[in-house]
Order: sequence, then C-alpha cells, then structure tokens
Amino acid sequence: MLVDTGANVTLLRTDLAQKVKEQLIHTAPNISLKTATGEKTEIRGKLDASIEYGSRKFHHRIYVADITDPCILGLDFLQKFNFTVDLEKNEIRTGGEEIPLFSASVQHSKSCSVLAKKRTIIPARSECLIQGVPEVPGQFRYAITNFPSQVSQKGVLVAATLVDLEMEAIPVRVLNLNNKPKILDKGDVIATCEPVVDIIAHPQEFSGAQHLQSTLENRQILNEEQRTAVRKLLNAFQDLFSTCDADVGRCNMTQHRINTGDHPPIKQYPRRLPLARKEEAEHLVKEMVDNGIIEESSGPWASPIVLVKKKDGSTRFCVDYRKLNEITKKRQLSPATNRRHPGCFEWKSMVYDTGFEKWILAS
Repeated sequence: MLVDTGANVTLLRTDLAQKVKEQLIHTAPNISLKTATGEKTEIRGKLDASIEYGSRKFHHRIYVADITDPCILGLDFLQKFNFTVDLEKNEIRTGGEEIPLFSASVQHSKSCSVLAKKRTIIPARSECLIQGVPEVPGQFRYAITNFPSQVSQKGVLVAATLVDLEMEAIPVRVLNLNNKPKILDKGDVIATCEPVVDIIAHPQEFSGAQHLQSTLENRQILNEEQRTAVRKLLNAFQDLFSTCDADVGRCNMTQHRINTGDHPPIKQYPRRLPLARKEEAEHLVKEMVDNGIIEESSGPWASPIVLVKKKDGSTRFCVDYRKLNEITKKRQLSPATNRRHPGCFEWKSMVYDTGFEKWILAS
C-alpha cells in the first residue's frame, strides 16, 4: 500500500477490486485520471470499502483504475481522517497511534547476506539461535531472514523471522536436520535478508487467552505484586498464546513424513455414527476446513474418525490411526528430540493437539 500525498484520490488496482466483497459502482466512461507523468488513465469504477490501517478501520470511497501499485492512499483519505505525515520519523499518526512508513525505493533494494558473528557448532538434529551480522550494513533496517540455497542443500534450515538490522547482533534460528553436528565458522553465510516494505501493528490488550487470565485470578497463592508481574509477562508475549481452538499456528520449516516402507495403502471404511453425531462430525469437519487445518484428499490412505466427549461436554475430533501405526517404521529418537505429543491429523497438516503447532504433512 502506497501513501501518496500527491494523489488527490484513493485508488485500488482493478484486479484487486474484483476480489473484494464490496459492489463496484460503475462510472461514466469519460471520467479519467491524470497521472504524474501527464498521461490519462481510465477510471473503471468506484466502491465504498473499509480500509484497515494500524488497529483501526476507516470507511472511505475508493476509485478503481489500472495502476501499478495495489492501492494508493491519497490526500482525500489522509485529510478526511486527520492523518499527520511525519517524514522525519517515517511514520503517519492518527488518533494517538503511530504507524511506521517505509520508502518505496526499499522495494527495489537487493537482499543482503547475514554472516555468522562467531564460530558455532549446531548439534545433530537440533536447533539453536545464532548471532549474525549483515554483510553490508545500512542497506535497510527491517528484513525477513531466509535460508540461502547453498546452505539449505546441506540439511540446514533457517526460520523466517522479522529482524532489525540495526541491532548489534541479529538472532537467526537455525535447524540442523543432519545426523552429524554442523560447524559454522565466523563469517559464513547463514541467512539472506529480504527488505520489509510495510509493518502493520495491531496493539491490543491481552484478551485472546481469557482462560489463562481467569486461571491467574484464581491463583490464591500469588500476591498482588506477583499477579501484576505475571499479567505483564502475558501481555508482553500475548502473540504466543492461542486465541481460540482454531488458532493452532503452522510450522513450515520442514515436512512430516510417515515411513510405511513398501506396505500397500490402508483404506478403512468410516464407522457408522448416529444421525445427531453425524451432523456434529460434519460441522467439525467444515470448521476445520474453513480454518485451513485440513483439506479434502483423494489419496489411497484413509482412517476412521472417532468422536470423544471431553470433561466439559464438548467433542474432541480424533482419528483412529492404529492400523497405520502398526505398519509405520519407527525411528529411534533421543530423549532430547522426543518431546512432542504423539498424534496426527491427515490431509493438509498434522495437529498434535489444540494449542500446539501445526506441521505440514508431505503428500
């Protein structure tokens, strides 16, 4: 999204306008825009839409045209909602909220490499946090770390992380998938950094995990000072807590594979359910599909579902994988790596349990 004080109106690119739910209002064919280069661009229509900026939503009329940028916030939007543009601090302000801005030229900046700050040994089949430094400092401030191709081929993965390149040391989370330790010497390339062109912050009070809040209030062993300290800690790391049953996260650092050797696929038929429970199962399946936890599959493997009542009366959706487990070739794990809950979910990803991370299941 481009903030342009030289644009008199707010614009949306034509292909994006076709994807939004708001109805497009067609305008007269003789209405056109005059660009900064003096050329004319036809207006395809207009729509009344909600623009989310920072933590607030703004209802505004947007014009649709064949432009290069996805969206241009014009002077009409900035004046209507009393936005203040601070070029010195690279931010815009409204209603007491500060929203960072980044120069459009950053989009064309090249990526830079991150070098190991000191010699590090990553144990076999382990992950660790490595201190890095940018190869060319000062290119841009905020970036997303990724793994360079020459490193990924050696069985080392780097987590995609938002980092501040102005820090003394850049934290890079590295995973060694090999059965042998990996040695990274000082100055080795451990990651690449792609510039970040926009950051949207959603400041809010800790509210997602209300059960944690209520649990905290019920702890009589904590005095008021301790409660305040714990509440402050929860607020600081609120993004680490699940906000609902569907908020299970997703890990894309590696793919989970189930080794069944040369055993033919096992396809079990679904077990009969009472009509009431069948409707409940269909509702739970739809809910997981809508939340991106599962997707439809036409593969040769199939295991029956089991609906289990929990203590609070709700239903836990389970899958009976005992037949699959019988033919799965087990791999001996050291106590250090065998810390995850056993469990599974077919199709799109593996869910260990609600609140735990979601893994991509290799097809």
